Amino acid sequence: MKDTTPPPAIITLDDVHKYYGDYHALRGISAEIRQGEFFSLLGPSGCGKTTLLRAIAGFEDISSGHIQLNGRNMEGVPPNKRPTNMVFQSYAIFPHLSVAANVAFGLRRTSMSGDEKQRAVAEALEMVGLKDYGRRAAHALSGGQRQRVALARALILKPKVLLLDEPLSALDKKMREQMQVELIKLQREVGITFILVTHDQEEALVMSDRIAVMFEGEIAQLDDPELLYRRPNSRRVAEFIGMMNFLPADVVSVSDGRAEVEVAGLGRAELDAAQCPGGATFGAARIGLRPESLTILFEGQSPEGGRSAEGVVEEVVYYGDMTYYDVLIDGAPNKVSVSMRNMPGRRVLERGAPAHLAWDPRAMVLFS
Repeated sequence: MKDTTPPPAIITLDDVHKYYGDYHALRGISAEIRQGEFFSLLGPSGCGKTTLLRAIAGFEDISSGHIQLNGRNMEGVPPNKRPTNMVFQSYAIFPHLSVAANVAFGLRRTSMSGDEKQRAVAEALEMVGLKDYGRRAAHALSGGQRQRVALARALILKPKVLLLDEPLSALDKKMREQMQVELIKLQREVGITFILVTHDQEEALVMSDRIAVMFEGEIAQLDDPELLYRRPNSRRVAEFIGMMNFLPADVVSVSDGRAEVEVAGLGRAELDAAQCPGGATFGAARIGLRPESLTILFEGQSPEGGRSAEGVVEEVVYYGDMTYYDVLIDGAPNKVSVSMRNMPGRRVLERGAPAHLAWDPRAMVLFS
């Protein structure tokens, strides 16, 4: 039987606060980051995620609270004495040095012999897929290659935690997607904890074991990607993670955490407690539905369970593999977004076309 016990915490954040004068940058951050996990700090610019990362690294002193790394309190411990290493957004590659010299830079204060350093550099370069690049000039590298050199330089010191400050933001979309996959594979191979700072929701969802969503110096929700996406605990998190439709609703019945709601344009639905993250109370509320939870029915199709609604297509955005529709549902005050995969033989509807929608109440989330 598979052991489902989570790994022990390698980082413990206990009521961490950070002030810059009167500005309260971190507001009581408490969390545990597990050994060997890919953990992301996600949030808009200015939410405190980079400040928190720098505090873990030791580049920022905290105003109060405690940070423990590998069971040791980090108060007063300088960055070079912590079991961490950091890859900065700029990569900080020295253009006048070779790739091998860049990677070996972190070893300059160690007692390793020259042969030991050469072997360590070769292992680090092979780890990031740059085995034959040691003699190449750093200024001749592509953006993705420079990113790998920065990773090799950080990993050569064998840290217990690797800190990544938006390391992919300077890459184009295609290269960024390739490097996301490579970083996931690398993290699994080396088996150490990665902590990623990003403002890119898709990047966090793709790469992470768990994600802490931050707003205004606080963690709004900490969960695995699927729970964050399917069961956001607030409307603010729901709006930040992907796209979500919101429709007005009335809560007409509440029992044991479950709720019966009347949703504008969709009718009545029963929601279980997990679909009511903030609890359910009688009266006006909002229902959240992801675009893929609404389905356009074409000729000959019927809704599963009989849940359907009528509407009109107001906008069509074609992406090749997907088409996004804005549909105004009869009886609803606002449009909803519907995403449909473009399958062979499935036509793309035009603006003004009638739309027959199916929906599943299990995909709904209740917000007060």
